[in-house]
Amino acid sequence: MSDNIDNSKKLVDDIGNPTRAVIAAVVSVAVGMGLHYVLPADPADWGPITLLPAAFLLAYVFATKRMGEAIIITCLFGYGMYVGKGALLAFGDGMLEVMMDEDSVWLLIVCGTMGSVVCIMDKAGGARAFGNWAAKRAKGRKSALIWSYILGILIFIDDYMNSLTIGSCMRPLTDKYRVSREMLSYVVDSTAAPMCVLVPVTTWAAFLASNLESNEFVAQGEGLAFFTTTIPYNIYAWAAMILVPLVCIGVIKPIGRMKKAEDRVAAGGELWPPGSEKIDIRGGKNEIELRKEPRMINFIGPIAVMIIVTMIYDIELMYGVIAAVAYQFVTYLPQKVMSAEEFFDELIEGLKNMLLPILFMFLMYNFGIVLEGIHFTAYVIEAVANIATPASLPIMIFVALAITEFISGSNWGMYIIATPIVYPVAIQVGCDPSLAIGAMISAGVFGSHICFYSDATLLTSAACGCNNYDHAMSQLPYGIIAAIVAALAYLVLGFAMA
Repeated sequence: MSDNIDNSKKLVDDIGNPTRAVIAAVVSVAVGMGLHYVLPADPADWGPITLLPAAFLLAYVFATKRMGEAIIITCLFGYGMYVGKGALLAFGDGMLEVMMDEDSVWLLIVCGTMGSVVCIMDKAGGARAFGNWAAKRAKGRKSALIWSYILGILIFIDDYMNSLTIGSCMRPLTDKYRVSREMLSYVVDSTAAPMCVLVPVTTWAAFLASNLESNEFVAQGEGLAFFTTTIPYNIYAWAAMILVPLVCIGVIKPIGRMKKAEDRVAAGGELWPPGSEKIDIRGGKNEIELRKEPRMINFIGPIAVMIIVTMIYDIELMYGVIAAVAYQFVTYLPQKVMSAEEFFDELIEGLKNMLLPILFMFLMYNFGIVLEGIHFTAYVIEAVANIATPASLPIMIFVALAITEFISGSNWGMYIIATPIVYPVAIQVGCDPSLAIGAMISAGVFGSHICFYSDATLLTSAACGCNNYDHAMSQLPYGIIAAIVAALAYLVLGFAMA
């Protein structure tokens, strides 16, 4: 009888509390719709009320620990505020807009295909060969983590490529030395987006340069040169990158939820937190039966092709991942490591394994539509700009946008909104534009790194096989440490350069 009760409780834990979810959805839509009819018609006039959906989302996430449910219900709440009785239809229209957007299609192709690359590589033994190579050089948990960090630095061209490649390939090695998946996820995530803004030949650098040019703040062709001037001021990225090896070698001890994760593993518990198999890029499978002895070329080849093709085509990762799959097809099959049927089975399996993180990202983009409609980010930036001085502007930009990014996780979306405001305000108040834009970039990296449902958090969780909530919560203290260091640096630099 007790076993049946325990199983029933486990089932409820697995699927959440359905009554709670229904009540929360109905009440949130009703409250949002009620607010719609008492608020000013123009959301630009809402003032601090525009922060309400963001506050609701954070409260719901912390209360339930359920990402998808939290984002959907918050979207309904926000759409209720925004459009009133048409909230449900607006949610559907928002999802349709997201799904039809060129960037979403790009995301589906890139992330889905990256999932396929990983699954096919596993089947061919490429990941095993890499693990064997790394195992000869990594003699313990500290060196395994340091190797993860080093490889994260080397694969700097794109944060998606970085997270998915390093996370999926290093996890067998860190599993061998009983490193918690939370710790691996932290190391991988902290060398993904942060590294991308410290090197001028990355997808982030290309985007930020084009954004500056499209707003006509720099001449055509000069965007990358200006971006290079911001690199010394991308302080959160520098702080995050320096913090990682200190954590890896134990100079900085595990903190908070990370300590609980490490203690769980040290006591003989699972390497991963509960629910991790749902988001795992390998679908929870760690050992794959191989037909032939694993070869290192089957790891290096696809990664090299991906990087080279991405760089050849103006830092376009989509072409890189497609080329990697093509390379795998024409080189793996002649080796007889798999049949053509198995190749396409693994290709589909990889796509399937990425569906949950991609769905979470699409929901997050829909939430971004809500925030944009109610002028969330614009309100925060303009509130800061109205009280800024040359000395205080850098720290105010970083803190304000770091908070909005922690809530929205929009990353590049924030840059599109913020750049046309931050650059002119910096000129107007007499602050160095490179410093101001550097503070803005750092805030975006913080959001990418720390937000529970940002693309980087979700993809790192998928690659490392770690529940995204536990990954986000366990790395949060380290992100806050790096953010405090960055904020103090911007305070000093603001006064020094004023």
